[in-house]
Amino acid sequence: MDALLVCLWICAGTCLAVWLLSLITRDTSWVDRVWSIVPVAYLWVFAAFSGMDPRLVLMAVLVTLWGARLTFNFARKGGYAPGGEDYRWAVLRARMRPWQFQVFNLLFITVYQNVLLLLITLPAFTALQHAGTPFGALDVVLGVVFLALLAGETIADQQQWEFHRWKAEETAAGRTPHPRFLQTGLFRLSRHPNFFFEQAQWWVVFLFGAVAAGTVLDWTVIGAVLLTLLFIGSTAFTEGISLSKYPEYADYRRTTSAIVPWFPRRREHSPAAAS
Repeated sequence: MDALLVCLWICAGTCLAVWLLSLITRDTSWVDRVWSIVPVAYLWVFAAFSGMDPRLVLMAVLVTLWGARLTFNFARKGGYAPGGEDYRWAVLRARMRPWQFQVFNLLFITVYQNVLLLLITLPAFTALQHAGTPFGALDVVLGVVFLALLAGETIADQQQWEFHRWKAEETAAGRTPHPRFLQTGLFRLSRHPNFFFEQAQWWVVFLFGAVAAGTVLDWTVIGAVLLTLLFIGSTAFTEGISLSKYPEYADYRRTTSAIVPWFPRRREHSPAAAS
């Protein structure tokens, strides 16, 4: 049995498990709970089948660090606790008929997202196919870039965690939090800096495979592309919810980059506001 077949069996088993759990518990966040775990397993399968090729070991170690950080952040927000379903699924469930949501649950939440988790790791399959390619300076550079992006995502998530803790404390004390959503730190440069760093790390994983193959014209780019498209859709959906809760979010959108960190634009003040 080859490495890709092993990963396909893991993917199929994970699909079945999370789908059944979603039906039994009426909680559709089981894919979210394995999101940071299954890719780590895939990377180590490819590394093991390579005879622990240096490039694949580095890729597996980096993705393990990614998975450990994401698992910790998800756990502290209550993602693994009973009732820890992502709030966006509840919003979407309310907009659909029950049978429509169950079809969506099976095809998109369960199957599509699990297949995507496999696809984003397939540059490791390319690296396995070219395991004889020497480990070099480009691999080291990519490793450093990955760690820098991992640090950026860690900082963004910590800033968000501290903000929401402060917001909860203000609310518990009977005060109205101001501002009502995070706009400082990395969130001054991007409305979703954690989304940027998350996507960028998987583009680096693709580049590891490209270095091994000696070309960026590799079909495994589909994983990074589909992940980016998923985040584009998720961002639009999330921001729609934010706008419905916070009218002032519209001004934040006008002045702040959506994903890629960039210098904020100046706020426009109307004559009425200035008087």
